[in-house]
Amino acid sequence: MKSFLRKQRMSTICCLLFFSAVCVPGPASSLTLEAALATAESSHPDLLYAQAERDSALADKNIANSRQDANVNLEGILRSGRPSSGNQDLTSDNSVRLTARKTLYDFGRSSNAEVAAQFDLKAREADLTTAFDKRRLEIMARYFDVLLADMQYVVDNELMAVYYVSFDQGKDRLERGQISNVELVELESRYRETLVKRNVSAQRQRITRALLANAMNRPGDLPGDLEDPKFPGNQRTLPDYETLLPTLLNNNSRLHAQQEMLAASQKRLESLRAETGPTLDAEVQAADYSRTAATRDNLSAGLILSWPLYQGNRSDSRIAREMAQFNKLQAGAEKLKMELTQALLETWLDISHLQNAARDAARKYVEYRDLQLERSRGLYELELKSNLGTSMVGTAEANMRSRNIEYQLALSFARLEALMGMPLGQAGNK
Repeated sequence: MKSFLRKQRMSTICCLLFFSAVCVPGPASSLTLEAALATAESSHPDLLYAQAERDSALADKNIANSRQDANVNLEGILRSGRPSSGNQDLTSDNSVRLTARKTLYDFGRSSNAEVAAQFDLKAREADLTTAFDKRRLEIMARYFDVLLADMQYVVDNELMAVYYVSFDQGKDRLERGQISNVELVELESRYRETLVKRNVSAQRQRITRALLANAMNRPGDLPGDLEDPKFPGNQRTLPDYETLLPTLLNNNSRLHAQQEMLAASQKRLESLRAETGPTLDAEVQAADYSRTAATRDNLSAGLILSWPLYQGNRSDSRIAREMAQFNKLQAGAEKLKMELTQALLETWLDISHLQNAARDAARKYVEYRDLQLERSRGLYELELKSNLGTSMVGTAEANMRSRNIEYQLALSFARLEALMGMPLGQAGNK
């Protein structure tokens, strides 16, 4: 009879686990990490914003490059006037003029503005690279969150099934007088608590899938089953921190953007300082007049030198404002260097810890839970002890812990490569 009850209990557990597995929706084919990462180039709002900033900088560059383009103007003038000699009556003095004017040299105004715009464009392109890296990291993190949520659901569901069987069996034991009402209520309370936790885990499955869909720029299109990826790159040898640091300072996209903006500000300062210098223009004009005069030319050409002698406080104010912006960018660049070197150190230490102590501990824990499961299974077959269900839960928890280590390690390697702006193998060989 005792053996029959135990077998019935295990059958109930299997039925509950099967029912929960059937209730989890999923498509015919599983989503892979590679397919998820392939959506990083889609028109996500973050990427569109960075692209718009780049396009704006490109337009500013074209504007700066056109500062010395020739200007061609057509003027038509209807006018009347009294000649200085001869007839004193008002006489028509109409004219039409076609004037072409081009700046030949402005002593650094345009050239520095063009270089500044070019630096700004490079900064926005670096920002676009940063946005793309963030998209990939976000997708990876959300992908792993879904896998962990699925594993946690399995663990919680198995534990709920075990406690449900204990509670169900407790009702029979109460009728036989083997336990008290207090003990039965305790069994029911434990089952209800695990049921709530299982339901929360089921909600977490949906939430993490919604977050992954948003990261993939597919809002509302929740993925079903996800393929658990393999991570051969997690076995890579981690170069020394001192080896990685110069690579970060030379290749990090955020630092590149800050340095390009700093260089652009420097060139804008030089352009503003040149505002007090002269400009040399070439002008060609063709004209026709309704009244002829000896001093008028139907066709003329010449050079015009303009030198601003007084501009009030306008020029100095613009220079002061740009100088403040330059100092702000310089301080931001120094702060960013500190933040990036700190992030590199923390990521490097995290990878080192995960590859060694954390991975070894997780592996040993899996071994322990496997041995414990085999022991519990043997005792169950001998009808000496009935903790097989909780041992199965412990094994599932150990496997989830081990996989979580690999997920964290893969994500940390991806963060490290994003910080350095290149694959780890290339950085280690520099």
